[in-house]
Amino acid sequence: MTTPALTSFSLSLPGAAPFDAGLAERLKQAKKSRGTGYLPRTRHMRPDGWAEYTNRLFLESSPYLLQHAHNPVNWYPWGDEAFETAARLKRPVFLSVGYATCHWCHVMEEESFEDEEIARCLNAHFVCVKVDREERPDIDAIYMNAVQALTGRGGWPMSVWLTPERKPFYGGTYFPAMDQGLNIGFLTLLERLRDIFHASDGRAENAARQITDAMQKMTATGPVGDLPEKQILDRAADFYRRYYDPVSGGMNGAPKFPSSLPIRFLLRYYQKTGDAGILEMAEHTLRQMAQGGMYDQVAGGFHRYSTDDRWLVPHFEKMLYDNALLAVDYLEAFQITGDGQYKRIAVDILRYVERDMTAQEGAFYSATDADSRAPDGRMAEGYYFTWTPEELDEVLGEERAGTVKAYYGVGPAPNFEDRYILHVHRSTAETARILNMPETRLMMEIETSRDLLYQARSRRLAPLRDEKILTAWNGLMISAFARAGLALGDSRHTGQAIRAARFILDHLYVDGRWRRSFKDGE
Repeated sequence: MTTPALTSFSLSLPGAAPFDAGLAERLKQAKKSRGTGYLPRTRHMRPDGWAEYTNRLFLESSPYLLQHAHNPVNWYPWGDEAFETAARLKRPVFLSVGYATCHWCHVMEEESFEDEEIARCLNAHFVCVKVDREERPDIDAIYMNAVQALTGRGGWPMSVWLTPERKPFYGGTYFPAMDQGLNIGFLTLLERLRDIFHASDGRAENAARQITDAMQKMTATGPVGDLPEKQILDRAADFYRRYYDPVSGGMNGAPKFPSSLPIRFLLRYYQKTGDAGILEMAEHTLRQMAQGGMYDQVAGGFHRYSTDDRWLVPHFEKMLYDNALLAVDYLEAFQITGDGQYKRIAVDILRYVERDMTAQEGAFYSATDADSRAPDGRMAEGYYFTWTPEELDEVLGEERAGTVKAYYGVGPAPNFEDRYILHVHRSTAETARILNMPETRLMMEIETSRDLLYQARSRRLAPLRDEKILTAWNGLMISAFARAGLALGDSRHTGQAIRAARFILDHLYVDGRWRRSFKDGE
């Protein structure tokens, strides 16, 4: 039997549920309401400028789901319809979980979910479900346990295959589209899992039962105990001593994630014990993180994590919750030590959030993407945040650019592909000595240059911003602004916390219960 050609509206693709005229009409009305300003994200475009394929995700508000609304894959959002369809058609469910600013989610979309051959296989043999982990952390947590039980690790994009009863029988994270040597690709894996699901020996059901048992053991909880006693806190401190990186701070090895909650533990442990070694671990980590490329030296705020062990080369997405937690770390370090460098970083983080991550009504957006569009039209990770020496000269003039290059380590060889990630290369005192200028003048030059670079960078095509307003993440950032207002005696920070809290209370506390997210008035 020949496979029918892919056609407009994924609802009519081969293997999909019977064409639903009512749903097709809703999609057409949604398309009309989005207007001409809506730009479909897909490489499959019609001559009239609209996308060749449209699926049910077009009716959603999540930026991540909308990114996939024009894949040739017949995606469903999470819900009963998908699993009822799977049961009726006797098919497994392919569950794909990610989020809008996830670099490897974009890679898998481009390689696999935009590929028409892979779409035909998915549509013919599976019911496909997309979930935004930031909207549905409950679903993400359940199936992440399954993936970790199977593979010993997790991450996003998360790929899980389920029975129509929602039980997982196989899972993983990112898969390349095609076979690569001994590693099988996504298309081959789909064909094998299709056969396993329909095998007469019940392999899929047995695997689902075993994985479900393992998940239940992983999530089992014992009776609630008392608060941890001193010996447990001492053991935690010993753990951090044992795995501490004395060169770069944080934990040994790479990648390095922002040490937000461990830092807070170490600072408070020092307050209780007076252990100077513990305080030095916390301070050294805070200094190293703020000097590295993982910190946005131009606009403030931390990127998601460092891919190396020196905090130099980040994964360039920025998350609201990371910056909320880290702002409090730097505030507490300032309160303990009185060192103004920690106050400066905390204020810098909050300024970034106010400028770049705050909705008009006062609440906070969720994240910005790792990828941005270069002048040649290609999507490139980190382009927006990186520089060439020529760009610095053009924005700052050669004399001031020379100061910036010395301070931020722009040397003879690029440190990120053919561009430079700005990072504090050496101490302020040492750079001032090399440049033969007072430290105060050096820092005035750097602050002026940061503003000029921010203005120039703002003219670039910015990374996608996920403008979901998440209750939990807003709670963290409201706390950070409120603590800054208290610790620094700054009513402006307190006012920002009040504005955001008022929005959350007015829009996300409904009938005595909290809603998870808010987007486009819903």
